[in-house]
Amino acid sequence: MSAFPVPKPRQSEAGQYRVLVVDDSAVIRTMLSQWLRADPEIEVIGVATDGQMAVEAAGRLQPEVVLLDIEMPRMTGIEALPGILKTAPSARVIMVSTLTYAGAEISLRALSAGASDYVAKPQSGRDGAAENFRRDILAKVKALGETARQAHRRRQGLVEPHPVTGRAAAPATSAPRPVQAAPITLRPPAKFPPKILLIGSSTGGPQALIRIFSEWKTPPRIPIVITQHMPPAFTTILAKRLDSEAQIRCREAEDGDPLVPGVVYLARGDYHLLVEQGPRNPHIRLDQGPQENFCRPAVDPMFRSAAVVYKSQCMAVVLTGMGHDGLAGARVVADAGGTVIAQDQESSVVWGMPGAVATAGLCSQIVSLSEMSALLQKSVNGEVK
Repeated sequence: MSAFPVPKPRQSEAGQYRVLVVDDSAVIRTMLSQWLRADPEIEVIGVATDGQMAVEAAGRLQPEVVLLDIEMPRMTGIEALPGILKTAPSARVIMVSTLTYAGAEISLRALSAGASDYVAKPQSGRDGAAENFRRDILAKVKALGETARQAHRRRQGLVEPHPVTGRAAAPATSAPRPVQAAPITLRPPAKFPPKILLIGSSTGGPQALIRIFSEWKTPPRIPIVITQHMPPAFTTILAKRLDSEAQIRCREAEDGDPLVPGVVYLARGDYHLLVEQGPRNPHIRLDQGPQENFCRPAVDPMFRSAAVVYKSQCMAVVLTGMGHDGLAGARVVADAGGTVIAQDQESSVVWGMPGAVATAGLCSQIVSLSEMSALLQKSVNGEVK
């Protein structure tokens, strides 16, 4: 008799992303499964009620995406994560967390341990919370399902990275022959060194930011401002993690904070971070205006506002993330004469946001995550011409 309540694997319909749902709550399992099955691009290939069942199910069914609850009996999600990644190495794992300090802390631990992303369960009573949760689930399943599929295709030799950018070409469909990616046009870098560094990120961003700042050796000569798509509590935990990993001060931004050289400011969950010119010096303004690109905080408002203040001495970096937040703002930065840099596809968890600015021809450089920290340190210290 099977040790987990999942059906035997079956052949998916063409193009469907194969998903395993793991949650000890029958209500949540049913809700997630119904949402996923209602989308013609997704197939729920199995469900599991605890971490031990999830490991067994993942090995048997080989899903492309696993929705993994954190708090479960017998074996928690964080305990099950290594086993899932071992038995289903191609799977992308999305942690399903609570909007609490403890949930945020565990979610960031899971990202460091190999999870690709997280979604936060909605708080009851908030208008539109359930619909936002549903939209996030579907979008992340599709985006991460596609990255899992692309990684598999690369292993099979069906896509060929661009020789300069590392961006993978579209997969071959009629024949297993590599297809060369279209060239990407790069802009010349700005003529003057930056006076502010702006970083925008989403899916995969916490892992990327932690790596960049853990490798940061000396305090920068300019302020650094970050917008990472995250809810409240999560940004608090991330700011503390960055502060502990880096040799420079990292903090969650407060309304009215002066932009001080050598300090990293992280946008608060549920607030856009804007850069404004004060009577003497630029400062931070937190704003709860409408969401942009379904996000608050969003990257576009930060980029746009900073370009107004710093003009050609803005440096904007777009890291891994799904969607296209940052594209419109990066265009404002580039049009003002500033510099735009994107993370490359190979090192991105999802090449949505950086891919959007790269293919729009807004970037001066497209850089792997392994090279990003050194490049940014040289740039903010005026060592890159």
